[in-house]
Amino acid sequence: MGAARVSAAGGRRAVAALVLVGLAALIPLLGPPIALRGTGEAAVPADGGIALLRTVLFAAVCVSAGELFAARLARRVPGAPLDDTPRSWAPVAAGAGFVAALCLASVVANGNLVPRRLSDMDIGGLYETRDGVLALLEVNAFVVAGLCALSRRPATQVWLLAAVAVAEALRAHPTTEYSPLLGSGLTLVHVTCAALWAGGLLHVLRLLRRWRDPEAGAALLGLYSRVAAVLFAVITMTGVGSTLRRMPAGTVLEQLTTTAYGRTLLAKLLLVAAVAVLALCARRRLRRATDPLTAYSPARTEVVALGAVVAVSAVLTALPVPIRW
Repeated sequence: MGAARVSAAGGRRAVAALVLVGLAALIPLLGPPIALRGTGEAAVPADGGIALLRTVLFAAVCVSAGELFAARLARRVPGAPLDDTPRSWAPVAAGAGFVAALCLASVVANGNLVPRRLSDMDIGGLYETRDGVLALLEVNAFVVAGLCALSRRPATQVWLLAAVAVAEALRAHPTTEYSPLLGSGLTLVHVTCAALWAGGLLHVLRLLRRWRDPEAGAALLGLYSRVAAVLFAVITMTGVGSTLRRMPAGTVLEQLTTTAYGRTLLAKLLLVAAVAVLALCARRRLRRATDPLTAYSPARTEVVALGAVVAVSAVLTALPVPIRW
């Protein structure tokens, strides 16, 4: 009977996970046309597909970086059962990131259009353009990151994940815009902190489920929450800075409702606000509840909300950048 209950519970979790993944996929697929409706802005070719691929790419970075981050935090918990850890998702994440990066590179190789035939792609031309080199860097970084994840020193992934983050930051700010290095710097810090926040919480919850040790689990969750507060502050500051670079202060309120980028940014802000409320609830339970692990429930909902934030962030990359008035 016990085994049957465990099997049934595992089946329900698997179904729930598939449903959540399916719903998450709808955000990048349907997000761009909904955001663009009535704005008069031209849609980017295959914007839904590109947003979906970037969602997978961002999620891959979050999962791998989060594992390394949470494992480092776990080593600081006295008496933590470090030998009892869940199976690493980093190799699978690297594989998914590689496929997404390869598909995105094929789009760049066809002049930022979705290729219909292999002959449409100019592979050699990737080495001649800035976007092409960055796309190739991401493809190769995920390949090596996957090999590192399978090696005896998985922590070496950090350098490859950093390379992907740098490539994304540079890609988001072409040299034709004003002060591109400042924009890339803000984006790099924003993406890095967001990956540690989202991916770190995911792996912390996996560790708590595996350990089943209330004291060690509560200590790990408390340690993570303190670091997450700093990450949230940095994410907020860099997000505001990036927004003001693309939307001058006098036009922000108007563009939040009249441009596709602004509408999507508004949706992201609302989701982040919801995540912040969930984080505060988890921290409050952690301090006041008799059993600190009751904070597990709002933290689990926080992970789902963070997944939605990642998907909405990917939609932003597939939308036309607002015009500076």
